[in-house]
Amino acid sequence: MMWTLVAIAVVVWFLGSAVVELLVNLTWFDAQGYLQVYRTILLTEIGIGVAGGIFAALFLFVNLLFALRQIGDPAQYLPPEIVVTPVGQFLGGGMVRRTALVISLGIGVMVGMTVASGWERVLLFLNGVPFGTVDPVFERDVGFYIFTLPLLDSLQSYFFTIGLFSLLGVGVVYFIKMQAERSTSAGVINLSDVSRPARSHVALLGAFLLALWAWGLYLSRFGQMHLAAGLFTGPGFADINGTLPILAIKVVIVLIAAGVVVYGLIGARYRLLFGAVGLIAVVWVGGFLYTSVLQRFVVSPNELEKERIYLEHNIVATNRSFALDKVTERSLTEDTVLTEQDIANNQGTITNIRLWDHEPLLDTFSQIQEIRTYYDFVSVDNDRYIIDGELRQTMLSPRELNPESLPSRTWVNERLTYTHGYGLTLGPVNRVNEQGLPVLFVKDLPPKSTSPILKITRPEIYYGEVAPDYVFVNTRQKEFNYPEGDSNIFSTYEGEGGIGLGSLYRRLLLTAFLRDKNILFADDFTPETGVLLFRNVAERVQKIAPFFRYDQDPYLVIHKGALVWILDAYTLSDRYPYGEIVPELGNYMRNPVKVVVDAYNGTVTFYLVDSEDPIAETYGRIFPGLIRPISDMDADLRAHLRHPVDYFTVQTLMYATYHMREVNTFYNKEDQWEVPVLEQKAMEPYFTVMKLPGEQKEEFILMLPFTPILKDNLAAWMVARSDGENYGQLVVYKFPKQKLIFGPRQMVARMNQDAEVSQQITLWDQAGSNVVRGTLLVIPIESSLIYIQPLYLKAEDGRIPELKRVLVGYQNEIAMGIDLDDALSKIFRPDRATAIGKTGAERQVAAALPQAAQPLGGAPGAQALGSYENLQRASQRGDWARFGRELDALGEILRKMAREAQ
Repeated sequence: MMWTLVAIAVVVWFLGSAVVELLVNLTWFDAQGYLQVYRTILLTEIGIGVAGGIFAALFLFVNLLFALRQIGDPAQYLPPEIVVTPVGQFLGGGMVRRTALVISLGIGVMVGMTVASGWERVLLFLNGVPFGTVDPVFERDVGFYIFTLPLLDSLQSYFFTIGLFSLLGVGVVYFIKMQAERSTSAGVINLSDVSRPARSHVALLGAFLLALWAWGLYLSRFGQMHLAAGLFTGPGFADINGTLPILAIKVVIVLIAAGVVVYGLIGARYRLLFGAVGLIAVVWVGGFLYTSVLQRFVVSPNELEKERIYLEHNIVATNRSFALDKVTERSLTEDTVLTEQDIANNQGTITNIRLWDHEPLLDTFSQIQEIRTYYDFVSVDNDRYIIDGELRQTMLSPRELNPESLPSRTWVNERLTYTHGYGLTLGPVNRVNEQGLPVLFVKDLPPKSTSPILKITRPEIYYGEVAPDYVFVNTRQKEFNYPEGDSNIFSTYEGEGGIGLGSLYRRLLLTAFLRDKNILFADDFTPETGVLLFRNVAERVQKIAPFFRYDQDPYLVIHKGALVWILDAYTLSDRYPYGEIVPELGNYMRNPVKVVVDAYNGTVTFYLVDSEDPIAETYGRIFPGLIRPISDMDADLRAHLRHPVDYFTVQTLMYATYHMREVNTFYNKEDQWEVPVLEQKAMEPYFTVMKLPGEQKEEFILMLPFTPILKDNLAAWMVARSDGENYGQLVVYKFPKQKLIFGPRQMVARMNQDAEVSQQITLWDQAGSNVVRGTLLVIPIESSLIYIQPLYLKAEDGRIPELKRVLVGYQNEIAMGIDLDDALSKIFRPDRATAIGKTGAERQVAAALPQAAQPLGGAPGAQALGSYENLQRASQRGDWARFGRELDALGEILRKMAREAQ
């Protein structure tokens, strides 16, 4: 009785939790406008779970019931003294059948719950879109492997599982019967004594399992198309001429064995069974030996020629599966010698070179802009804005609330008062003030913006990267908005997010779901009170659309005064025929969907940016209305889309090898590339604004260089374009192989060997400070490259890194300056500055200014006036480092004028 009550309690608790979660999910999805998505998934799960569970339970119970009928009354096998006991009564026929029913139902429930998780495979099978490309072996559309084959594999596994359970159960029943009969006879089991119906029963179940095994062998032929083994992914010569034909033979042999099992068991011809087992063993061993011999003695000595056609299949499929077949390759036939005029012509690139690394900038933001201890800057995002008519690359970080840092962590504070983050900090990627700290375009609380396009009218962040799980809004407690001096400013939530908490039913439901009893007894709730759930943006979109994989780095955008998050969604598969496998990822990847999440309201919108992806199109069919066309996205927001880093990283990884599309070159790895490694860490892709060779204007791109494998010279660099109609285009610029182009490692070594650089770093390290080397950037200018690396100075007892120097490398020259313009001037402008008789300070001024604004000559008064105007420009821009240099230069000019006047 006690165990019965415990079992009932467990079932009630389990079902109760499931029902509560179901009701909350229905309410939440309805509030988000995605009830249809949840309903489709839920009904599919219920449908296939119930159908699969019922069929499994019925199949097992029918087989057990038939076996039990062959036994008859179990009491006949019991000693007389046991029959009259409670045990004997329990083992009566009726009870045994009821026990068999319970066991069948239990296994059916487990099987049903297991198959319910396969809802996605069923929906993909029913709605799959053809790829329009066929595999080169079986000539089946790629969609068969991605949408159809997974379901067929699952069905084979499902039927084999329930068949195996049935055979085991039936076998136990018949074995008990045989044991009982042996105890009353001569003590020897004779299979011939087993009844014909029992033998027929076991024979049919055995044949059923063998037929399913044959089906699995048949399907495994298609599985060879994406099997990673040997030289490449997919079947090679030995597989085509050995493995696949042998698999076909195995299918036939197993089917023959199924017939032999039926014939042998029913007719009591047991020697045939041994013959069938022997035949299977011979085929398996012989097939393995044949394939091994084929590989070792035919393929290996002539690998290139034997595998040529299959290598070509692998190269073509891999380039297609990672969208590398659309890469545009451009040759840089000349290594142009850069001049001062080239630098001036590419000022849009120069003024957007990123001098602030993510980690130092995050530390700096945390020190100068967190304002209060309960605010956190957790990430830095790259973006671009049109500011004063110029395309400017920016770095920003949202100011999110961290409830763990609250001075008083009460339930009211964490759930009702401190509910959201506030604003962000944003600045250009290359500007510093006189203290070596970043210049900010958006700062402080409430946010102050230097440009109208950066003005923020709705700075509250209720949904973010670190938002706690749930909070309550529109309660009797005022919500903390932001601090102002010694007081605080409070607000009331005016958004559309959340689930209403106005009824007792809702309170009870959410109390059970969140396991928070305070919800039921809190006095601060009103009829307008709502609860905001799933406020982490990554968790939020994953809950709505769990069939996509999402980028690790959501980024925040200022859009018409509001703050919105943009996430990249990927479609993946590991079943693309002949596509090379990337570990833990697969062999097919696309970025067809962008997800926009409002940081205030929490609204989630999916947009399709790649209409050529069949997997995304299939999900669009499964969930009509889920994915909207990109034309529905506001044009101002579209301007902030970018090619994602995670996707680009995978593409560059594969392109380093698969840019070799000629089979001989690929096989010998004659031109294999790799991502440069600096300090035992591979370089990471980085965003920058630049004018690509042959283009007319600057654009926002993602870039990564390549070096030949095991060598340090530069071989090529790859960019992903993100602006306008060029979005998603991949371009590779290749250098001539006959000329040495310094690679990142070589340039870092040259920088370290420079006497001025090493002396300055040694001096700083001895003065109680630490020198932090920033990311080395490879910046293409025209058909040449310059290397740039910022140096930060960080006190041992402080967290604020200061940008103190910038290193520039070009060909054989290394320069270190107090900023980028200063360093560039030492390489590209010293001759001109010397020719016009300027002092070092004047040359710094000339280097720092646009060509049209430089005081290149004339009377001392004109020079002084030009310097004064340059001072004003620097002051207006807030560039205090430049302001200081120009002030020194003006002083030098005035002293020179004074000497000439004496």
